[in-house]
Amino acid sequence: MRILRNYILRECLQPFTLSICVLTSVFLLGYLPQLANKVINNGVSLAAMSQVFLYYIPILLGYTLPITCLITVILAFGHMSSENEILAIRASGIHLLRLLVPLIIMGVILCQVVYILNDRIIPEAYDAQTRILQETGSQDPSAMLEPGSFINAFDKYIIFIYRMDGDLLYGVRIYEPAPNKPTKTIIASQGEFVHVPGKAQLMLKLIDGTTDEPDLSNPNNFYKLNFQTSFITMDLSKKNVKTEKKSKAMTLQELHRKIKSLRHLSIDPSPLVAEYQRRMAWSLSPLIFILLGFPFAAITHRRAKSANLLYALLFAAPYYILSLACQGLASQNVNNPILLMWAPNALALTLALIFNWKLCTR
Repeated sequence: MRILRNYILRECLQPFTLSICVLTSVFLLGYLPQLANKVINNGVSLAAMSQVFLYYIPILLGYTLPITCLITVILAFGHMSSENEILAIRASGIHLLRLLVPLIIMGVILCQVVYILNDRIIPEAYDAQTRILQETGSQDPSAMLEPGSFINAFDKYIIFIYRMDGDLLYGVRIYEPAPNKPTKTIIASQGEFVHVPGKAQLMLKLIDGTTDEPDLSNPNNFYKLNFQTSFITMDLSKKNVKTEKKSKAMTLQELHRKIKSLRHLSIDPSPLVAEYQRRMAWSLSPLIFILLGFPFAAITHRRAKSANLLYALLFAAPYYILSLACQGLASQNVNNPILLMWAPNALALTLALIFNWKLCTR
């Protein structure tokens, strides 16, 4: 059995190395136009963009490593099946489930690697990218904001934005905590930056929203006031905004502390909970992809060998699309963020168990 285990691992080594290199290179090439735009239009130096480019490699590994596991299993076992090696193994009395043992061990190890990537390495890479762009790029105040992050770099305000398009903001939430008082909340469907030349200030124009206004008879209570247009001036001079970490640059422990602090201020932390649970759920994706790919690869015929990569895309793309869609819903607190973020894993694992059970009962 040791000989068979070593043979399987050797068969997986070459497609694993080739796949992760090719996938990462393709994703990096897709990122080049965005880097070129920063160099040409924003005046960021080529040296700084080279550093940002290098830091993007570990970020991509969070995506490419799980997909590589799926491609590796499909290619390696697809080749063994098309050469009738799987048939010979079964004829010798070895159950197919025993072939899964080295794959499961490899999957568990890679899950640990992806967990470390999501917890430490990727946040450090995001933080390094942000610092480089802040130091060398334009000093546009809009660069301090990032969709999906709670930013408290604006004196007394905490800002959350669901989506940005240049200076245009969509789904704006502004929180104004005060000692021993309820947190005042402003919600607007849209917003826009209005720059104040020569001052360390940022004027934010809010469109179509609601704001909390104190009840004169009881200042600790608020009532909702609708508005079509409102302006808020934010002071940037009282805090070093470069020290403000965004959610993607936080470790899991930092995210947990941030979630607790927001709850203490009666601020809905659903976007951060969704980000935390996404990282945890994606840490299991290498093992899930291995279990998904094995039953299809083990029944591959010689004439179906060219369909292996198509199988990989058919598995990986829906998983990530569904996961990101669930993250969007969880960020808006449509449902329980934990249940939503683990739903793709539960669905994929259920399918994997069904496919493997059918394979072993053939």
